[in-house]
Amino acid sequence: MRLLGGRSSAIDASLPPVAFGAGWFFGGESIVIGSAAAVVVGAVLGGCRLRKGARPLAVLISLLAVMLGALIAIRTGDAADFFLPRLASNALSALAWMTSIAIRWPLLGVVVGVALRQGRKWRRDPDLMRAYSRASWVWVGQYVVRLVVFIPLWLVGATGALTIAQVVLTWPLVAVCIAASWWVLRRSLPDDHPGMRHPREPAM
Repeated sequence: MRLLGGRSSAIDASLPPVAFGAGWFFGGESIVIGSAAAVVVGAVLGGCRLRKGARPLAVLISLLAVMLGALIAIRTGDAADFFLPRLASNALSALAWMTSIAIRWPLLGVVVGVALRQGRKWRRDPDLMRAYSRASWVWVGQYVVRLVVFIPLWLVGATGALTIAQVVLTWPLVAVCIAASWWVLRRSLPDDHPGMRHPREPAM
């Protein structure tokens, strides 16, 4: 969870969209006011993250994503288009996780392997490879769930509903995803397996 940014990162990701939705609604459905609110909140969060030692590039990317959404919404005149970069990022994330499974480098294994300082040892364990592949599908499902909810709301221009959905499907969904992927991982390992901290070498 720390490698994925922790709970604070997930919460921070939902604040600029909330600021946009609030600014848009209370500003008389003004896209400019909503965009300004989102960019200001994004900049403040970025400053706080830098003070806490976050990587400058990660902070810059987060702020640029907020600014891109604001520019798209202002350009098109449709407030719901503020969420287009988030739709794209979820689609690309789902594709990346599916690709990682297909090429036998499941991203969940990569993340946990880095956390446990295992290098590539986990890939040489057939049981762990299979378990990480299965559990990685849970993360694919996370992004698909967001797309299933976000796309219809975006198509009908439901800016308020998109704002609420962004909050509900950020930290709470990530927490559910972590718990579900852990359960799948544990269930996928045979009873005699020593656990993901102890990859087994394949029998010769």
